[in-house]
Amino acid sequence: METKISIAVGLILAWLSIAIFGTPGFASAEMYVAGIVGANFADRLTGISGTNGREGTISTPDFDLKNSIGYGAKLGYFAEHGWLGIEGEVLQTTPHIKNLDDTPGIHLSLTTLGVNLLARYPGRTFQPYAGAGVGTVIARLDDSAANGIRSNTSVSGGWNVLAGLRAFVTPYVAVFTEYKYTGTTLRFDNAFVTGGGFEGIYRAQHVLVGISYHF
Repeated sequence: METKISIAVGLILAWLSIAIFGTPGFASAEMYVAGIVGANFADRLTGISGTNGREGTISTPDFDLKNSIGYGAKLGYFAEHGWLGIEGEVLQTTPHIKNLDDTPGIHLSLTTLGVNLLARYPGRTFQPYAGAGVGTVIARLDDSAANGIRSNTSVSGGWNVLAGLRAFVTPYVAVFTEYKYTGTTLRFDNAFVTGGGFEGIYRAQHVLVGISYHF
């Protein structure tokens, strides 16, 4: 599992590095770093089914997930201070699975490493923008004896669409707000103490705010 995570992270970082440093006119380009924080409104984990020997043996309603705080960082690049750019980001959330009937819930954390393609209006003060991207979602379940769950990690591909508005308060510092809709399929093949696992479709909405430094 550690090998899969390392490969996924390496591919994303390589893609972002090529996009930034392999583009002509780097000296006249605009780059930025940003910190983000906000709310993660997770939908239910739907389409629950068994995996790794449990296929066809699990019949359960959707898992209800808790809303949570999300936080992370961004690194972006726009060639020639233009309309089109690319952005790498990392986002951490904890949409824990709520109580299942009379048993306690299950701790669930997600780390998303993504690359977004962006289009913006390059205004001096206000910059509305929109984009879409792909990435790697690393999800982890914690031990839950009451539910027969043991710690397990899922590494899967994810996607997102986003829209936001950036406002410059100085020539180099801006604040922004952003809406993001994300999706992936989580698969925990060794989640059950008795063997086997499950998978489900994950969707979430994010409302984020942040501050960025441009150079």
